Amino acid sequence: MSPSPPTWRKVKDLIIYEDARFYAAFPSVVRRPDGEVLVAFRRAPDRRIWGQDKITHVDPNSYLVLVRSRDGETWTKEPELIYADAIGGSQDPCLLQLRDGTLLCASYGWTFIPTARIAQLKQPVFSPVPDVVFNGGYLVKSNDGGRTWQGPVYPPRIPTEILLDPYGKPLPAYNRGAMVEGRDGRIFWVCAAHETAGSHHTNNHLLISEDKGQSWRYSCPVATDARISFNETSIYETPAGDLVAFLRTADFDDEACIARSTDGGKSFQPWQGMGFQGHPLQALRLPDDRVLLVYGYRHEPFGIRARILNAECTDYATAPEMILRDDAGTGDIGYPWSVQLDATHVLVTYYYNLADGPRHIAGTMLELA
Repeated sequence: MSPSPPTWRKVKDLIIYEDARFYAAFPSVVRRPDGEVLVAFRRAPDRRIWGQDKITHVDPNSYLVLVRSRDGETWTKEPELIYADAIGGSQDPCLLQLRDGTLLCASYGWTFIPTARIAQLKQPVFSPVPDVVFNGGYLVKSNDGGRTWQGPVYPPRIPTEILLDPYGKPLPAYNRGAMVEGRDGRIFWVCAAHETAGSHHTNNHLLISEDKGQSWRYSCPVATDARISFNETSIYETPAGDLVAFLRTADFDDEACIARSTDGGKSFQPWQGMGFQGHPLQALRLPDDRVLLVYGYRHEPFGIRARILNAECTDYATAPEMILRDDAGTGDIGYPWSVQLDATHVLVTYYYNLADGPRHIAGTMLELA
């Protein structure tokens, strides 16, 4: 007899942070040992106020900030600064709380250079929009619950990465997605690499830290393909010790993918399609070892979706899909990240818009059984 499907109930939707002057996006969330919940996100001016014709994810005044809550429902009003890059904007703060309480936050950034000058830089560089060059990734660290931050620490380049930074140096590794602290204390981080000149195509590779994120070494490829791009990947460790990478794709009809390592990150088995659309993904271990997998859905009706997987994440193709929200005004939403609040309640955070209005940080409270 097949097991009964997991039961869940949506308790409420809530707004974590909203200010019509700002474009707030790309959250991550942790619960501190004392119960306090931190949500980090990227905040930049909403330049439509001054006549810009559209929203952009790249801005020179894009900073990493956080807000706090004691109950997961009421939040501090004014964000605290995590980090402001000295030479440009920053993106996608990805929090990891270590078992000793240390907080790591991974991000990446952009430098703003006139397009005519970009052509004179040492090549190749990545310029996705005019007047912008990609800087690559970095990490900052806090030992006091996010009150103060040290860094940045710049990781090494992925060996196959061909891009340079604006100064002509090898591009530091980068990613948007969850890192994981393994049961042996090592930290695993899946990063992307551009490996083909003149292309936006990326593959995924694994970096490992054995000193709480102060230094990193290259381990192995995670997912590669000549046509399909892999990026924005979260990694998760199962109770059996497998490392499971949940991969965002491009040129694959937005299908989510998965790759697995059974040897502690020395190698990954061939990637597989998961059979459903959505990106990017993040995995949370529940008290009974099941896994809540959350992802954005940028197809009509736009919103946030989830699945509850078994402990080893092997039933992704058959686990029922949960529609948490389907009322977004446009597809400029998503990037969910969840946290356990108590024995039965989970908070799923994400960025959202209603009727193409202000991009804000929202949440959905779930009760799971």
